[in-house]
Amino acid sequence: MTTSPPPPPPAEQQQHEEEEVLVPRQELPNGTQPMEVVPSEPAATVENQQIEDPPISRFTWTIENLSRVSTKKLYSEVFVVGGYKWRILIFPRGNNVEFLSMYLDVADSAVLPYGWTRYAQFSLSVVNQMHNKFTIRKETQHQFSARESDWGFTSFMPLGELYNPSRGYLVNDTCIVEAEVAVCKVVDYWSYDSKKETGYVGLKNQGATCYMNSLLQTLYHIPYFRKAVYHMPTTENDMPSGSIPLALQSLFYKLQYNDSSVSTKELTKSFGWDMHDSFMQHDVQELNRVLSEKLEDKMKGTVVEGTIQQLFEGHHMNYIECINLDVKGCQDVYASFDKYVEVERLEGDNKYHAEQYGLQDAKKGVLFIDFPPVLQLQLKRFEYDFMRDTMVKINDRYEFPIQLDLDRDDGKYLSPDADRNVRNLYTLHRFKFDDERVTKEDAKRALEEQYGGEEELPQTNPGLNNTPFKFTKYSNAYMLVYIRESDKDKIICNVDEKDIAEHLRIRLEKDREEKERRKKEKAEAHLYTIIKVARDDDLTTQIGKDIYFDLVDHDKVPSFRIQKQMPFTQFKEEVAKEFGIPTQFQRFWLWAKRQNHTYRPNRPLTPQEETHTVGQLKEAANKAHNAELKLFLEVELGLDLKPLPLPDKTREDILLFFKLYDPEKEQLRYVGRLFVKASGKPQDILPKLRKMAGFSQDEEIELYELEDGDIVCFQKSPKPDTADQYRYPDVPSFLVYIRNRQVVHFRSLEKPKEDDFCLEMSKAFTYDEVVEKVAQKLGVDDPSKIRLTSHNCYSQQPKPQPIKYRGVERLLDMLIHYNQTSDILYYEVLDIPLPELQALKTLKVTYHHATKDEVSVHSIRLPKNSTVGDVLNDIKSKIFAPNEKIENINDQYWTLRAEEVPEEEKNLGPFDRLIHVYHFTKDTQNQTQVQNFGEPFFMVIREDETLSSIKERIQKKLKVPDEDFSKWKFAYISLGRPDYFEDSDTVASRFQRNMYGAWEQYLGLEHPDTAPRKTHNVNQNRHSFERPVKIYN
Repeated sequence: MTTSPPPPPPAEQQQHEEEEVLVPRQELPNGTQPMEVVPSEPAATVENQQIEDPPISRFTWTIENLSRVSTKKLYSEVFVVGGYKWRILIFPRGNNVEFLSMYLDVADSAVLPYGWTRYAQFSLSVVNQMHNKFTIRKETQHQFSARESDWGFTSFMPLGELYNPSRGYLVNDTCIVEAEVAVCKVVDYWSYDSKKETGYVGLKNQGATCYMNSLLQTLYHIPYFRKAVYHMPTTENDMPSGSIPLALQSLFYKLQYNDSSVSTKELTKSFGWDMHDSFMQHDVQELNRVLSEKLEDKMKGTVVEGTIQQLFEGHHMNYIECINLDVKGCQDVYASFDKYVEVERLEGDNKYHAEQYGLQDAKKGVLFIDFPPVLQLQLKRFEYDFMRDTMVKINDRYEFPIQLDLDRDDGKYLSPDADRNVRNLYTLHRFKFDDERVTKEDAKRALEEQYGGEEELPQTNPGLNNTPFKFTKYSNAYMLVYIRESDKDKIICNVDEKDIAEHLRIRLEKDREEKERRKKEKAEAHLYTIIKVARDDDLTTQIGKDIYFDLVDHDKVPSFRIQKQMPFTQFKEEVAKEFGIPTQFQRFWLWAKRQNHTYRPNRPLTPQEETHTVGQLKEAANKAHNAELKLFLEVELGLDLKPLPLPDKTREDILLFFKLYDPEKEQLRYVGRLFVKASGKPQDILPKLRKMAGFSQDEEIELYELEDGDIVCFQKSPKPDTADQYRYPDVPSFLVYIRNRQVVHFRSLEKPKEDDFCLEMSKAFTYDEVVEKVAQKLGVDDPSKIRLTSHNCYSQQPKPQPIKYRGVERLLDMLIHYNQTSDILYYEVLDIPLPELQALKTLKVTYHHATKDEVSVHSIRLPKNSTVGDVLNDIKSKIFAPNEKIENINDQYWTLRAEEVPEEEKNLGPFDRLIHVYHFTKDTQNQTQVQNFGEPFFMVIREDETLSSIKERIQKKLKVPDEDFSKWKFAYISLGRPDYFEDSDTVASRFQRNMYGAWEQYLGLEHPDTAPRKTHNVNQNRHSFERPVKIYN
């Protein structure tokens, strides 16, 4: 982001009490105090830092006897700017063009060290020695290097102009050439520090959020707005991801005080956006409107209520709206304002109907009652292209002044009711944003680069025969922010920590400290080892809740960050302090990873290993080169829970862990561990297991060994009469259930972003079991009326096609999307069973009345073997053969149109023709192709009828005024290509009989599409790649 802040306001200016706030002084809730506004001090804030333009040096080169120069190239003397040697290079007869070619050249490029580079802004001029105002001057900038040691203009000026003595560029065979050069510092973006260099930081791009970043930076750099956001009430219990005011406060605070670029994820989460929204390019003007409306609503009833209106809203006549300025066809901002208030004359067929006086000649226009303190001008850089059915960018050159005077020409933009005592002189609030990076920029270049238009690309190798070409400058401004001079002291005010709620400062300071701690840890990570220590307490806590097949989740056990050079014996002392276990009662085991990706304590550390340092032990024990050392702490506790001496372990001893299953509670829990002899038998440990579980010694129990051993599950032996009482009567059936258990989040298809309810199911559930559970939850008697749709894990949207009745076997099949598994399903409750619906064809038909301007839409269902004749009943098909099967109609993209047959067309003669008629315009990219729009219709044409007669009937049918209709053209269109008619042509002769559809041949009416563009969704289904901006919270 390059910045050029406005000049600071006078520090000594006094403010009266009534001028302290711009917001209306309404009753303040809960006795809160109004927001205080103090003019900013010149040296107090980064907003006041002046950006210095690089020093410019001028070199003048007088070339005598230019017409006699015979060499192809001509170099000037060497001059020094910024400590570097430069010279001017010209081609007096043109560099293979009929133009003077002129470049700036690095004079000593051949002897500079390898990898040299320098950046310069420069202009080259040919002085007009008769009238200086006709001097030709061109400017550009370039990073010079060994590959590109000269840069400039191949087509600087026509040779005919230069060598014509009467034009003033060559006087007495002498030409004067000037170069102005400013050498700029080359920015190393790898080590560049935006805060250090400019006092500002940027915003991180989440994927396609550059438009949002520019808006947020613009709002942030309006200090009064930032102060108002800080004064929006929030509490320490609010979460930024669920509160737009808190998220925006947090974002502004970080922009003001952070040293590096800031993330916008908290803010977009508060909008209710997901990853799909962050990767979708939206319109910045629409986001500005939606965000302003949200903030305006959330400011109601607070001390800052009315801020949005006071800052940004102006009035024209009796309406309030944001000003959108035309770029296309306008040279600059003033031309756009002239166009905006241009008077339209209502004359002829367009006369104004005045009550009691009938049709009258009139003038129609717009004038402004007042302008706001902060004038946001949205430049219409994008417009809808009807030919391509998409938005296209307008890259025309469009200039805007640093100072904008809207009182010019005796206040021609103002209405008679406007307050002429208010001086509407505005200064541009200049910022150029580039997401994370902020760089200094001189004002002239910052403006010139944002005008758009075209620029000639200089030749890379001037000596070669390269034809110069112009390129479009796609980087250009699309939003301008002007601040009224008379309100600048209020708008550009001081914003400091006293404006920020204490809870927000504390929260963000903790976040900052935590971020610094993590940063320090990361920098020192090579000096430390993370040791994770699991104990019996961890197994007891996790098994049966988070863990069933394994023993522990190592991410949820205590961890120690230990220096690698620390002796392990000293680490044991750290453990003793943490857990209260003396070192002599500690025995540590190394974990081993099994083939099924579970972990088991494998062997205890030897006394020799415990003499090593932590780092040595990690390297020796960790063959997988993991960053962590995982240990199990064995401790023996007595009845009083005090540590006991550890039992001796022999090679024959095996450490086993035991889990107890209760079928009544459907619960599995950890009960302890035992050393058993490798040669022992299961009945040898049964008494100890009964004691662990609290069973009587005569209780029969069953043992189940998990697949890799080391873990034994046991339970009471089921009694024959209780086997049917439990869903999962034994350990195997319970573990199968656990393996397949899935919590599914169900959402209504009409509200695809909101969870409606959750159900715990088995991945092995059949289709019928799933819909039965959903129907039961929704209170629907017939489960076959439930229709489900799977979730697209990539777009975070419902899949386009619903799941067919019994179209999948299991719940798992519904949840899998490519290589990912979702936990979301969408549901609909149908009015008829799904099998019946699938046997029907659903069509949408729009019916157009013959004489009334009425359109009705009908959704009809018919068996798939029905014909179009069945659909239309007594209305004959005009699009398809009447006996064609409706199954062939693509209802995903087509809407059927039915219209009443006019009286004159009911009795067709044997040679009369029924043809399709479409409105169209030419494709801007391919003039041989057409783009249809509007509503098509049918028309009967007689055998010998000329176009002149048909035009009369069309004009009468469509009720088009004479002035507009006279501009229409008529064409026979076949396969998208127009062939135009003359008035005397016989139309029917062009149309072939037995053509299948309108796309093969139709009568085209060419004229501009003046109807407002309707918002539509392609396919009217769940997907649209052009979605409106929405803020959900």
